[in-house]
Amino acid sequence: MHRTATGSGVTTAAALAAAVLCSTPAAAQDPLIRADALVQVSANSYVIPDDNVPLVPNVGIAIGTAATLVVDTGLGPRNGRTVRGVVDSLADHETIYVVATHYHPEHSLGFAGMGEGARLVIPRVQEEEMAAGAGIRDNFASRSALTAELLAGVEYPSADMPFDDEITLDLGGLTARVFTVGPLHTRGDTIVWIEEERVLFTGDVVMQDLFPAFAGEGGSVTRWLAVLDTLEALDPLVVVGAHTARGDGGLIGEWRAYFQAVQSRVAELRAAGRTVDEAVEMVTAEMEASRPGWRGANRVAGAVRAAWNE
Repeated sequence: MHRTATGSGVTTAAALAAAVLCSTPAAAQDPLIRADALVQVSANSYVIPDDNVPLVPNVGIAIGTAATLVVDTGLGPRNGRTVRGVVDSLADHETIYVVATHYHPEHSLGFAGMGEGARLVIPRVQEEEMAAGAGIRDNFASRSALTAELLAGVEYPSADMPFDDEITLDLGGLTARVFTVGPLHTRGDTIVWIEEERVLFTGDVVMQDLFPAFAGEGGSVTRWLAVLDTLEALDPLVVVGAHTARGDGGLIGEWRAYFQAVQSRVAELRAAGRTVDEAVEMVTAEMEASRPGWRGANRVAGAVRAAWNE
Protein backbone atom coordinates (compact mmCIF):
# COMPACT_ATOMS: atom_id res chain seq x y z
CA MET A 1 0.00 0.00 0.00
CA HIS A 2 1.08 3.57 -0.61
CA ARG A 3 -1.84 5.54 0.77
CA THR A 4 -1.59 7.96 3.66
CA ALA A 5 1.25 6.84 5.91
CA THR A 6 0.68 7.55 9.59
CA GLY A 7 1.93 4.39 11.29
CA SER A 8 1.02 3.10 14.70
CA GLY A 9 1.46 5.61 17.47
CA VAL A 10 2.54 8.56 15.34
CA THR A 11 -0.75 10.28 14.50
CA THR A 12 -1.31 13.30 16.75
CA ALA A 13 -4.53 14.32 18.43
CA ALA A 14 -4.56 17.29 16.06
CA ALA A 15 -4.59 14.84 13.16
CA LEU A 16 -7.68 13.11 14.53
CA ALA A 17 -9.42 16.43 14.92
CA ALA A 18 -8.42 17.34 11.38
CA ALA A 19 -9.90 14.09 10.08
CA VAL A 20 -13.26 15.00 11.62
CA LEU A 21 -13.12 18.50 10.17
CA CYS A 22 -12.22 17.18 6.74
CA SER A 23 -15.29 14.94 6.72
CA THR A 24 -17.57 17.97 6.30
CA PRO A 25 -17.51 20.20 3.21
CA ALA A 26 -15.52 23.39 3.57
CA ALA A 27 -17.35 26.65 2.95
CA ALA A 28 -14.43 27.98 0.94
CA GLN A 29 -10.97 26.90 -0.09
CA ASP A 30 -8.83 29.81 0.97
CA PRO A 31 -5.09 29.20 0.45
CA LEU A 32 -4.36 29.20 4.16
CA ILE A 33 -2.28 26.66 6.07
CA ARG A 34 -4.18 25.06 8.94
CA ALA A 35 -2.14 24.64 12.09
CA ASP A 36 -4.73 22.26 13.57
CA ALA A 37 -4.20 19.77 10.74
CA LEU A 38 -0.69 18.80 11.91
CA VAL A 39 0.14 15.09 11.69
CA GLN A 40 3.19 13.18 12.86
CA VAL A 41 4.61 10.84 10.21
CA SER A 42 7.66 9.46 12.04
CA ALA A 43 9.37 9.86 15.41
CA ASN A 44 10.56 13.41 14.72
CA SER A 45 8.95 14.40 11.42
CA TYR A 46 5.61 16.11 10.85
CA VAL A 47 3.42 17.36 8.04
CA ILE A 48 0.82 20.09 7.89
CA PRO A 49 -1.22 18.65 5.01
CA ASP A 50 -2.62 20.69 2.16
CA ASP A 51 -6.06 19.02 2.40
CA ASN A 52 -6.20 19.31 -1.41
CA VAL A 53 -6.64 23.09 -1.21
CA PRO A 54 -5.19 24.87 -4.26
CA LEU A 55 -2.13 27.04 -3.57
CA VAL A 56 -1.48 25.29 -0.26
CA PRO A 57 1.57 23.00 0.00
CA ASN A 58 2.18 20.10 2.32
CA VAL A 59 4.49 21.68 4.89
CA GLY A 60 7.21 19.42 6.26
CA ILE A 61 8.79 19.81 9.70
CA ALA A 62 11.68 17.81 11.16
CA ILE A 63 12.74 18.32 14.77
CA GLY A 64 16.26 17.54 15.90
CA THR A 65 17.79 18.15 19.31
CA ALA A 66 19.62 21.25 18.09
CA ALA A 67 17.64 22.69 15.18
CA THR A 68 14.38 22.47 13.26
CA LEU A 69 13.90 22.06 9.52
CA VAL A 70 10.86 23.37 7.62
CA VAL A 71 10.03 22.33 4.06
CA ASP A 72 7.87 24.90 2.21
CA THR A 73 6.12 27.80 3.93
CA GLY A 74 2.90 28.66 2.11
CA LEU A 75 1.67 31.71 0.25
CA GLY A 76 2.97 34.88 1.88
CA PRO A 77 4.02 35.88 5.41
CA ARG A 78 0.62 35.19 6.99
CA ASN A 79 1.04 31.52 6.19
CA GLY A 80 4.67 31.67 7.24
CA ARG A 81 3.61 32.95 10.66
CA THR A 82 1.20 30.02 10.96
CA VAL A 83 4.03 27.60 10.20
CA ARG A 84 6.29 29.34 12.71
CA GLY A 85 3.61 29.01 15.37
CA VAL A 86 3.43 25.26 14.78
CA VAL A 87 7.22 24.98 14.85
CA ASP A 88 7.41 26.85 18.14
CA SER A 89 4.78 24.55 19.63
CA LEU A 90 6.97 21.54 18.79
CA ALA A 91 10.43 22.79 19.77
CA ASP A 92 12.30 25.82 21.04
CA HIS A 93 15.29 26.11 18.75
CA GLU A 94 17.28 29.20 17.88
CA THR A 95 17.96 27.85 14.39
CA ILE A 96 15.19 27.00 11.95
CA TYR A 97 16.39 25.87 8.54
CA VAL A 98 13.86 26.57 5.79
CA VAL A 99 13.94 24.78 2.43
CA ALA A 100 11.71 25.63 -0.52
CA THR A 101 11.16 22.65 -2.81
CA HIS A 102 10.94 25.16 -5.66
CA TYR A 103 10.50 28.88 -6.17
CA HIS A 104 6.75 29.02 -6.88
CA PRO A 105 5.05 31.45 -4.48
CA GLU A 106 3.10 28.94 -2.35
CA HIS A 107 6.34 27.13 -1.56
CA SER A 108 8.67 30.03 -0.92
CA LEU A 109 6.97 33.33 -0.12
CA GLY A 110 5.87 32.36 3.38
CA PHE A 111 9.51 32.74 4.41
CA ALA A 112 8.95 36.40 5.25
CA GLY A 113 6.72 35.29 8.14
CA MET A 114 9.10 32.73 9.59
CA GLY A 115 10.70 35.24 11.93
CA GLU A 116 13.89 35.30 13.94
CA GLY A 117 16.32 32.44 13.52
CA ALA A 118 14.93 31.29 10.16
CA ARG A 119 17.67 30.55 7.61
CA LEU A 120 16.75 29.95 3.98
CA VAL A 121 18.61 26.98 2.47
CA ILE A 122 18.16 26.71 -1.30
CA PRO A 123 20.28 25.87 -4.36
CA ARG A 124 21.77 28.76 -6.27
CA VAL A 125 19.74 27.92 -9.34
CA GLN A 126 16.58 28.36 -7.30
CA GLU A 127 17.87 31.67 -5.98
CA GLU A 128 18.28 32.76 -9.61
CA GLU A 129 14.67 31.79 -10.30
CA MET A 130 13.52 33.78 -7.29
CA ALA A 131 15.44 36.84 -8.44
CA ALA A 132 13.48 36.71 -11.69
CA GLY A 133 10.21 35.64 -10.06
CA ALA A 134 8.22 38.88 -9.96
CA GLY A 135 6.04 37.75 -12.86
CA ILE A 136 4.83 34.52 -11.28
CA ARG A 137 4.40 36.26 -7.90
CA ASP A 138 2.16 38.87 -9.52
CA ASN A 139 0.26 36.18 -11.39
CA PHE A 140 -0.53 34.39 -8.14
CA ALA A 141 -1.46 37.69 -6.46
CA SER A 142 -3.99 38.39 -9.23
CA ARG A 143 -5.97 35.20 -8.66
CA SER A 144 -8.22 36.47 -5.86
CA ALA A 145 -8.63 39.25 -3.35
CA LEU A 146 -7.11 37.00 -0.69
CA THR A 147 -4.03 36.04 -2.72
CA ALA A 148 -3.51 39.73 -3.43
CA GLU A 149 -3.66 40.41 0.31
CA LEU A 150 -1.34 37.52 1.16
CA LEU A 151 1.31 38.67 -1.32
CA ALA A 152 0.97 42.44 -0.95
CA GLY A 153 4.45 43.95 -0.79
CA VAL A 154 6.17 40.57 -0.58
CA GLU A 155 9.54 40.21 -2.29
CA TYR A 156 11.41 37.01 -2.97
CA PRO A 157 14.02 36.37 -0.25
CA SER A 158 17.75 35.88 -0.63
CA ALA A 159 19.35 32.65 0.50
CA ASP A 160 21.12 32.53 3.85
CA MET A 161 22.77 29.24 2.92
CA PRO A 162 22.97 28.85 -0.87
CA PHE A 163 24.47 25.66 -2.25
CA ASP A 164 25.26 24.18 -5.63
CA ASP A 165 24.13 20.56 -5.75
CA GLU A 166 23.70 19.28 -2.20
CA ILE A 167 24.03 20.28 1.43
CA THR A 168 23.73 18.22 4.63
CA LEU A 169 22.09 19.78 7.68
CA ASP A 170 22.80 18.38 11.14
CA LEU A 171 19.66 18.97 13.19
CA GLY A 172 21.05 17.14 16.22
CA GLY A 173 20.44 13.40 16.14
CA LEU A 174 18.70 13.87 12.80
CA THR A 175 20.31 14.42 9.40
CA ALA A 176 18.65 16.26 6.54
CA ARG A 177 20.17 15.78 3.13
CA VAL A 178 19.01 18.57 0.80
CA PHE A 179 19.76 18.24 -2.91
CA THR A 180 18.60 19.70 -6.21
CA VAL A 181 17.34 17.50 -9.05
CA GLY A 182 16.05 19.96 -11.68
CA PRO A 183 15.25 20.84 -14.31
CA LEU A 184 12.00 18.89 -14.01
CA HIS A 185 8.99 20.85 -12.75
CA THR A 186 11.34 23.84 -12.39
CA ARG A 187 15.07 24.34 -12.82
CA GLY A 188 15.58 24.40 -9.06
CA ASP A 189 13.52 21.42 -7.89
CA THR A 190 14.83 20.45 -4.45
CA ILE A 191 14.44 17.22 -2.43
CA VAL A 192 14.81 16.74 1.34
CA TRP A 193 15.76 13.33 2.75
CA ILE A 194 15.55 12.74 6.51
CA GLU A 195 18.01 9.89 6.64
CA GLU A 196 17.43 8.32 10.05
CA GLU A 197 13.66 8.18 9.63
CA ARG A 198 13.56 7.53 5.86
CA VAL A 199 11.17 10.39 5.23
CA LEU A 200 11.40 11.95 1.77
CA PHE A 201 10.00 15.40 0.90
CA THR A 202 9.73 15.48 -2.89
CA GLY A 203 8.06 18.76 -3.84
CA ASP A 204 6.41 18.48 -7.25
CA VAL A 205 8.84 15.75 -8.33
CA VAL A 206 6.68 12.92 -6.90
CA MET A 207 3.07 13.28 -5.78
CA GLN A 208 0.09 10.98 -5.34
CA ASP A 209 -2.75 10.76 -7.88
CA LEU A 210 -1.64 13.88 -9.73
CA PHE A 211 -0.13 14.13 -13.19
CA PRO A 212 3.38 15.67 -13.24
CA ALA A 213 3.77 19.21 -14.54
CA PHE A 214 6.63 20.26 -16.79
CA ALA A 215 7.29 23.97 -16.46
CA GLY A 216 8.89 24.25 -19.88
CA GLU A 217 12.32 25.02 -18.46
CA GLY A 218 14.39 22.20 -19.88
CA GLY A 219 12.86 19.19 -18.13
CA SER A 220 12.87 15.85 -19.94
CA VAL A 221 11.15 12.52 -19.43
CA THR A 222 14.50 10.75 -19.49
CA ARG A 223 15.86 12.99 -16.75
CA TRP A 224 12.72 12.61 -14.64
CA LEU A 225 13.01 8.81 -14.89
CA ALA A 226 16.66 8.97 -13.80
CA VAL A 227 15.72 11.09 -10.77
CA LEU A 228 12.97 8.62 -9.84
CA ASP A 229 15.59 5.85 -9.88
CA THR A 230 17.75 7.90 -7.51
CA LEU A 231 14.86 8.52 -5.13
CA GLU A 232 13.70 4.91 -5.15
CA ALA A 233 17.21 3.77 -4.23
CA LEU A 234 16.83 5.68 -0.96
CA ASP A 235 14.04 3.23 -0.02
CA PRO A 236 11.79 5.77 1.74
CA LEU A 237 9.14 4.75 4.23
CA VAL A 238 7.22 8.00 3.86
CA VAL A 239 7.00 10.13 0.72
CA VAL A 240 5.55 13.64 1.09
CA GLY A 241 4.91 15.44 -2.18
CA ALA A 242 4.20 19.15 -2.41
CA HIS A 243 0.48 18.58 -2.92
CA THR A 244 -2.06 15.77 -2.37
CA ALA A 245 -1.84 12.91 0.14
CA ARG A 246 1.45 11.49 1.31
CA GLY A 247 2.31 7.82 0.78
CA ASP A 248 5.24 5.43 0.65
CA GLY A 249 7.86 4.51 -1.93
CA GLY A 250 5.18 3.03 -4.17
CA LEU A 251 4.40 6.55 -5.37
CA ILE A 252 7.77 6.64 -7.11
CA GLY A 253 6.97 3.48 -9.05
CA GLU A 254 3.61 4.87 -10.12
CA TRP A 255 5.19 7.97 -11.62
CA ARG A 256 7.87 5.85 -13.31
CA ALA A 257 5.18 3.69 -14.93
CA TYR A 258 3.39 6.82 -16.13
CA PHE A 259 6.50 8.36 -17.70
CA GLN A 260 7.45 5.07 -19.32
CA ALA A 261 3.97 4.74 -20.77
CA VAL A 262 4.11 8.27 -22.19
CA GLN A 263 7.59 7.71 -23.58
CA SER A 264 6.65 4.43 -25.25
CA ARG A 265 3.36 5.69 -26.70
CA VAL A 266 4.92 8.88 -28.08
CA ALA A 267 7.60 6.82 -29.82
CA GLU A 268 4.91 4.62 -31.39
CA LEU A 269 2.85 7.58 -32.62
CA ARG A 270 5.86 9.39 -33.98
CA ALA A 271 6.96 6.27 -35.88
CA ALA A 272 3.44 5.99 -37.28
CA GLY A 273 3.69 9.49 -38.75
CA ARG A 274 1.42 11.28 -36.30
CA THR A 275 2.03 14.95 -35.48
CA VAL A 276 2.97 16.14 -32.03
CA ASP A 277 -0.45 17.77 -31.62
CA GLU A 278 -2.15 14.50 -32.49
CA ALA A 279 0.08 12.73 -29.99
CA VAL A 280 -0.88 15.23 -27.28
CA GLU A 281 -4.57 14.64 -27.90
CA MET A 282 -4.33 10.85 -28.07
CA VAL A 283 -1.92 10.28 -25.18
CA THR A 284 -3.78 12.68 -22.91
CA ALA A 285 -7.00 10.77 -23.46
CA GLU A 286 -5.27 7.43 -22.92
CA MET A 287 -3.48 8.48 -19.73
CA GLU A 288 -6.61 10.03 -18.26
CA ALA A 289 -8.62 6.88 -19.02
CA SER A 290 -5.98 4.57 -17.54
CA ARG A 291 -5.57 6.65 -14.36
CA PRO A 292 -9.13 7.69 -13.43
CA GLY A 293 -8.21 8.77 -9.91
CA TRP A 294 -5.51 11.19 -11.03
CA ARG A 295 -6.07 14.93 -11.35
CA GLY A 296 -4.57 17.46 -13.74
CA ALA A 297 -4.83 15.60 -17.06
CA ASN A 298 -4.10 18.86 -18.88
CA ARG A 299 -0.51 18.40 -17.67
CA VAL A 300 0.00 15.32 -19.84
CA ALA A 301 0.62 17.61 -22.83
CA GLY A 302 3.86 18.83 -21.29
CA ALA A 303 5.14 15.28 -20.84
CA VAL A 304 4.16 14.34 -24.38
CA ARG A 305 5.96 17.33 -25.87
CA ALA A 306 9.03 16.67 -23.74
CA ALA A 307 9.10 13.02 -24.83
CA TRP A 308 8.58 14.05 -28.46
CA ASN A 309 11.53 16.46 -28.33
CA GLU A 310 13.77 13.73 -26.95
